[in-house]
Amino acid sequence: MSFSDIFKSSFLENVAAISILDMVLALALAFCVGLFIFFIYKKTYAGVMYSSSFGVTLVALTMITTLVILAVTSNVVLSLGMVGALSIVRFRTAIKEPLDIAFLFWAIAAGIVLAAGMIPLAVFGSVVIGLILWVFANKKDHTNPYIVVLQCDGQGSEKAATAFLKENTKRCVTKSKTVRKGLVELNLEIRLKEDNTEFINALTDINGVESAVLVSYNGDYMG
Repeated sequence: MSFSDIFKSSFLENVAAISILDMVLALALAFCVGLFIFFIYKKTYAGVMYSSSFGVTLVALTMITTLVILAVTSNVVLSLGMVGALSIVRFRTAIKEPLDIAFLFWAIAAGIVLAAGMIPLAVFGSVVIGLILWVFANKKDHTNPYIVVLQCDGQGSEKAATAFLKENTKRCVTKSKTVRKGLVELNLEIRLKEDNTEFINALTDINGVESAVLVSYNGDYMG
Protein backbone atom coordinates (compact mmCIF):
# COMPACT_ATOMS: atom_id res chain seq x y z
CA MET A 1 0.00 0.00 0.00
CA SER A 2 1.46 3.36 -1.05
CA PHE A 3 1.18 6.64 0.81
CA SER A 4 -1.49 7.88 -1.59
CA ASP A 5 -3.63 4.78 -0.99
CA ILE A 6 -4.06 5.80 2.64
CA PHE A 7 -6.02 8.90 1.60
CA LYS A 8 -7.87 7.18 -1.23
CA SER A 9 -11.57 6.90 -0.57
CA SER A 10 -13.97 4.43 -2.12
CA PHE A 11 -16.99 6.54 -1.16
CA LEU A 12 -17.77 7.56 -4.73
CA GLU A 13 -17.43 3.98 -5.91
CA ASN A 14 -20.41 2.99 -3.71
CA VAL A 15 -22.71 5.70 -5.04
CA ALA A 16 -23.93 3.55 -7.92
CA ALA A 17 -23.91 0.27 -5.97
CA ILE A 18 -27.71 0.36 -5.78
CA SER A 19 -29.82 1.82 -8.56
CA ILE A 20 -32.33 4.60 -7.95
CA LEU A 21 -35.17 2.34 -9.12
CA ASP A 22 -34.27 -0.34 -6.57
CA MET A 23 -34.12 2.21 -3.75
CA VAL A 24 -37.45 3.81 -4.64
CA LEU A 25 -39.20 0.48 -5.13
CA ALA A 26 -37.85 -1.03 -1.91
CA LEU A 27 -38.67 2.00 0.26
CA ALA A 28 -42.13 2.40 -1.32
CA LEU A 29 -42.98 -1.25 -0.65
CA ALA A 30 -41.57 -0.95 2.87
CA PHE A 31 -43.79 2.08 3.46
CA CYS A 32 -46.89 0.21 2.23
CA VAL A 33 -46.16 -2.88 4.31
CA GLY A 34 -45.40 -0.68 7.32
CA LEU A 35 -48.76 1.06 6.89
CA PHE A 36 -50.47 -2.35 6.79
CA ILE A 37 -48.71 -3.36 10.02
CA PHE A 38 -49.75 -0.04 11.58
CA PHE A 39 -53.37 -0.62 10.50
CA ILE A 40 -53.45 -4.13 12.01
CA TYR A 41 -51.86 -2.83 15.22
CA LYS A 42 -54.46 -0.08 15.52
CA LYS A 43 -57.40 -2.43 14.91
CA THR A 44 -56.20 -5.20 17.20
CA TYR A 45 -54.90 -3.11 20.11
CA ALA A 46 -56.49 -4.22 23.38
CA GLY A 47 -54.33 -2.47 25.97
CA VAL A 48 -55.19 0.33 28.36
CA MET A 49 -53.69 3.36 26.58
CA TYR A 50 -53.21 3.39 22.80
CA SER A 51 -49.96 4.98 21.63
CA SER A 52 -50.07 6.44 18.12
CA SER A 53 -46.30 7.06 18.25
CA PHE A 54 -45.69 3.31 18.51
CA GLY A 55 -47.74 2.78 15.35
CA VAL A 56 -45.67 5.37 13.49
CA THR A 57 -42.55 3.63 14.84
CA LEU A 58 -43.65 0.41 13.13
CA VAL A 59 -43.80 2.18 9.76
CA ALA A 60 -40.42 3.85 10.30
CA LEU A 61 -38.84 0.63 11.56
CA THR A 62 -39.89 -1.26 8.43
CA MET A 63 -38.36 1.41 6.18
CA ILE A 64 -35.19 1.78 8.26
CA THR A 65 -34.60 -1.98 8.26
CA THR A 66 -35.05 -2.05 4.49
CA LEU A 67 -32.55 0.80 4.14
CA VAL A 68 -29.95 -0.95 6.29
CA ILE A 69 -30.30 -4.32 4.56
CA LEU A 70 -30.02 -2.70 1.12
CA ALA A 71 -26.68 -1.23 2.16
CA VAL A 72 -25.49 -4.51 3.68
CA THR A 73 -26.35 -6.63 0.63
CA SER A 74 -24.43 -4.29 -1.68
CA ASN A 75 -21.10 -4.60 0.14
CA VAL A 76 -19.73 -7.50 2.17
CA VAL A 77 -17.18 -5.36 3.98
CA LEU A 78 -19.87 -2.85 4.89
CA SER A 79 -22.04 -5.63 6.31
CA LEU A 80 -19.31 -6.55 8.82
CA GLY A 81 -18.94 -2.94 9.90
CA MET A 82 -22.71 -2.54 10.17
CA VAL A 83 -22.95 -5.54 12.49
CA GLY A 84 -20.30 -4.05 14.76
CA ALA A 85 -21.96 -0.63 14.75
CA LEU A 86 -25.44 -1.94 15.53
CA SER A 87 -24.16 -4.25 18.26
CA ILE A 88 -23.40 -1.27 20.50
CA VAL A 89 -26.94 0.12 20.26
CA ARG A 90 -29.04 -0.43 23.38
CA PHE A 91 -32.74 0.28 23.77
CA ARG A 92 -34.13 0.91 27.26
CA THR A 93 -37.80 1.51 26.40
CA ALA A 94 -40.02 -1.01 28.19
CA ILE A 95 -42.58 -2.96 26.17
CA LYS A 96 -45.88 -2.69 28.03
CA GLU A 97 -47.95 -5.13 25.96
CA PRO A 98 -46.59 -8.61 25.06
CA LEU A 99 -48.19 -8.41 21.60
CA ASP A 100 -46.16 -5.27 20.83
CA ILE A 101 -43.03 -7.44 20.63
CA ALA A 102 -44.63 -9.46 17.83
CA PHE A 103 -45.36 -6.25 15.88
CA LEU A 104 -41.77 -5.07 16.30
CA PHE A 105 -40.36 -8.34 15.00
CA TRP A 106 -42.93 -8.32 12.20
CA ALA A 107 -41.80 -4.85 11.05
CA ILE A 108 -38.12 -5.83 11.20
CA ALA A 109 -38.68 -9.13 9.40
CA ALA A 110 -40.75 -7.45 6.66
CA GLY A 111 -38.00 -4.89 6.09
CA ILE A 112 -35.33 -7.58 5.85
CA VAL A 113 -37.31 -9.73 3.42
CA LEU A 114 -38.20 -6.74 1.22
CA ALA A 115 -34.60 -5.56 1.02
CA ALA A 116 -33.50 -9.09 0.10
CA GLY A 117 -35.76 -8.89 -2.97
CA MET A 118 -38.28 -11.47 -1.78
CA ILE A 119 -41.26 -9.20 -2.43
CA PRO A 120 -43.96 -11.92 -2.77
CA LEU A 121 -42.86 -13.50 0.52
CA ALA A 122 -42.95 -10.15 2.31
CA VAL A 123 -46.39 -9.20 0.97
CA PHE A 124 -48.02 -12.62 1.29
CA GLY A 125 -46.48 -13.27 4.70
CA SER A 126 -47.60 -9.89 6.02
CA VAL A 127 -51.16 -10.44 4.79
CA VAL A 128 -51.36 -13.88 6.42
CA ILE A 129 -49.91 -12.63 9.72
CA GLY A 130 -52.26 -9.65 9.69
CA LEU A 131 -55.34 -11.80 9.10
CA ILE A 132 -54.36 -14.20 11.89
CA LEU A 133 -53.85 -11.35 14.36
CA TRP A 134 -57.12 -9.75 13.25
CA VAL A 135 -59.11 -12.94 13.81
CA PHE A 136 -57.65 -13.84 17.19
CA ALA A 137 -57.53 -10.31 18.60
CA ASN A 138 -61.16 -9.55 17.68
CA LYS A 139 -62.47 -12.84 19.04
CA LYS A 140 -64.73 -12.01 21.94
CA ASP A 141 -64.43 -14.18 25.01
CA HIS A 142 -66.99 -13.77 27.77
CA THR A 143 -64.83 -15.78 30.18
CA ASN A 144 -62.25 -13.01 30.51
CA PRO A 145 -61.41 -12.40 34.17
CA TYR A 146 -62.69 -9.39 36.06
CA ILE A 147 -61.76 -8.04 39.47
CA VAL A 148 -64.47 -6.94 41.89
CA VAL A 149 -63.44 -4.63 44.74
CA LEU A 150 -65.95 -4.74 47.59
CA GLN A 151 -66.10 -2.65 50.74
CA CYS A 152 -68.34 -4.05 53.48
CA ASP A 153 -69.01 -2.98 57.05
CA GLY A 154 -68.76 -6.46 58.57
CA GLN A 155 -68.69 -10.23 58.21
CA GLY A 156 -72.43 -10.54 57.60
CA SER A 157 -72.48 -8.23 54.59
CA GLU A 158 -69.27 -9.88 53.32
CA LYS A 159 -70.91 -13.32 53.26
CA ALA A 160 -74.08 -11.96 51.65
CA ALA A 161 -72.14 -10.17 48.88
CA THR A 162 -69.89 -13.18 48.21
CA ALA A 163 -72.89 -15.52 47.98
CA PHE A 164 -74.62 -13.10 45.60
CA LEU A 165 -71.56 -13.02 43.32
CA LYS A 166 -71.27 -16.81 43.25
CA GLU A 167 -74.89 -17.06 42.14
CA ASN A 168 -74.52 -14.53 39.33
CA THR A 169 -71.10 -15.50 37.94
CA LYS A 170 -69.41 -18.60 36.57
CA ARG A 171 -66.55 -18.38 39.00
CA CYS A 172 -65.80 -16.29 42.08
CA VAL A 173 -62.45 -16.58 43.88
CA THR A 174 -61.18 -14.35 46.68
CA LYS A 175 -57.75 -12.95 45.79
CA SER A 176 -57.14 -10.68 48.77
CA LYS A 177 -58.88 -9.48 51.91
CA THR A 178 -58.12 -6.40 53.98
CA VAL A 179 -59.77 -5.92 57.38
CA ARG A 180 -59.89 -2.63 59.29
CA LYS A 181 -62.05 -1.62 62.19
CA GLY A 182 -65.56 -1.37 60.79
CA LEU A 183 -64.44 -2.08 57.22
CA VAL A 184 -63.73 -5.22 55.17
CA GLU A 185 -62.26 -4.83 51.67
CA LEU A 186 -62.32 -7.80 49.28
CA ASN A 187 -60.68 -8.31 45.89
CA LEU A 188 -62.40 -11.14 44.02
CA GLU A 189 -61.71 -12.60 40.59
CA ILE A 190 -64.90 -13.44 38.71
CA ARG A 191 -65.91 -14.87 35.32
CA LEU A 192 -69.11 -13.54 33.77
CA LYS A 193 -71.92 -15.85 32.67
CA GLU A 194 -72.85 -13.39 29.93
CA ASP A 195 -71.60 -10.04 28.75
CA ASN A 196 -73.76 -8.36 31.39
CA THR A 197 -72.55 -6.39 34.40
CA GLU A 198 -75.88 -5.23 35.80
CA PHE A 199 -75.46 -7.48 38.85
CA ILE A 200 -72.81 -5.03 40.14
CA ASN A 201 -75.55 -2.43 40.56
CA ALA A 202 -77.51 -4.83 42.75
CA LEU A 203 -74.50 -5.41 45.01
CA THR A 204 -74.77 -1.95 46.54
CA ASP A 205 -78.40 -2.70 47.50
CA ILE A 206 -77.21 -5.39 49.90
CA ASN A 207 -77.29 -4.16 53.46
CA GLY A 208 -73.79 -3.34 54.68
CA VAL A 209 -72.09 -3.10 51.26
CA GLU A 210 -70.49 0.33 51.04
CA SER A 211 -69.21 0.18 47.44
CA ALA A 212 -68.60 -2.24 44.57
CA VAL A 213 -66.10 -1.66 41.74
CA LEU A 214 -65.74 -3.88 38.65
CA VAL A 215 -62.39 -3.79 36.83
CA SER A 216 -61.57 -5.55 33.57
CA TYR A 217 -58.32 -7.49 33.94
CA ASN A 218 -56.40 -8.25 30.73
CA GLY A 219 -53.00 -9.07 32.18
CA ASP A 220 -51.38 -12.37 33.06
CA TYR A 221 -52.90 -14.23 35.96
CA MET A 222 -52.51 -17.48 37.77
CA GLY A 223 -55.64 -19.61 37.57
